[in-house]
Amino acid sequence: MIVAMTAGAPASATEAVLAAARAAGLEARAMSDGHGGALVGIHGTLDVEALRLSGIAGIQPKHKPYMLASREHRPHAPTVVKVGDVRIGGGRPVVMAGPCVVEGRETLLETAIAVKVAGADMLRGGAFKPRTSPYSFQGLGEAGLQHLAAARDATGLPVVTEVMEPESVDLVANYADMLQIGSRNMANFPLLRRAGQTRKPILLKRGFSATVEEWLMSAEYILAAGNPNVILCERGIRGFDPAFRFTLDLNAVPLLRELTHLPVIVDPSHGTGKRSLVSRMAIAGLAAGADGLMIEVHPDPEVAMCDGLQTITPADLSAIIRSGRALQTALLDAALDQDKSLVELPVALSA
Repeated sequence: MIVAMTAGAPASATEAVLAAARAAGLEARAMSDGHGGALVGIHGTLDVEALRLSGIAGIQPKHKPYMLASREHRPHAPTVVKVGDVRIGGGRPVVMAGPCVVEGRETLLETAIAVKVAGADMLRGGAFKPRTSPYSFQGLGEAGLQHLAAARDATGLPVVTEVMEPESVDLVANYADMLQIGSRNMANFPLLRRAGQTRKPILLKRGFSATVEEWLMSAEYILAAGNPNVILCERGIRGFDPAFRFTLDLNAVPLLRELTHLPVIVDPSHGTGKRSLVSRMAIAGLAAGADGLMIEVHPDPEVAMCDGLQTITPADLSAIIRSGRALQTALLDAALDQDKSLVELPVALSA
């Protein structure tokens, strides 16, 4: 149940609703509607008679289980997450690019400069890298974080990197501008709660066997812990066809527009596992309405220490960004034309 408070309702009115819910044995929390108004979210259904209180504008008896992440929580103000000077969800698609894993200082600096020249907005790179095999390169740890910080200093690009354990959150947060929770950890609830206790923006990747609702419930863990700065990343789900490493589920992008106020980006690198498919699926993701892209880039993908088969070159990235900007311009022009036709339609009909 969601209770909307009237504009200007005193804090005592909200407290009265919270008290009524708790008296009935229900968990409740005060929230913002995104426009300066107050909402109260109640887990369960409270007798309407108990809500005959002053200051209530409306009552929504039922809500989705991901109450804070739901579109109903902020119907008119989609969340915009700020990472330094970068705005994710603000209408301009954001590109996060860099190596799958940080291999060394010089290679990372070369890559960071190259992706910035190509037009990227943020630098991605793994300092701690979960691998299927325990014998694969797992990253450089804190040294990798230090290299990322040096690359940020050299380029001005904000850094996003993965955190794998609750105990590592503070360490990674000391270096990174945005914390990534990877696919394998989407349901690591202690990690989600710990990430929610920070004020760092959180990039939450979809588990490769997770439903959309399970993914949103993981986002709810972060939001419920007090961190509103969550970005969702569609990175492909496990299918039956061995021709693809994963299947990029672009259905999820417009669906999330309906279900949540949170920004959503697309990772066509993991979503395909094939370098030759990354460009087209990146553009398809933007066409589907994504707020940005996360792409693996390396100066020489053939010698990359991780995921070289899905990694593109800086030149390929530049072409994707140019095409993405052209697509955005075309979509905006089409939207303006549609709005214009809707305005002109009544005139034409009256004629």
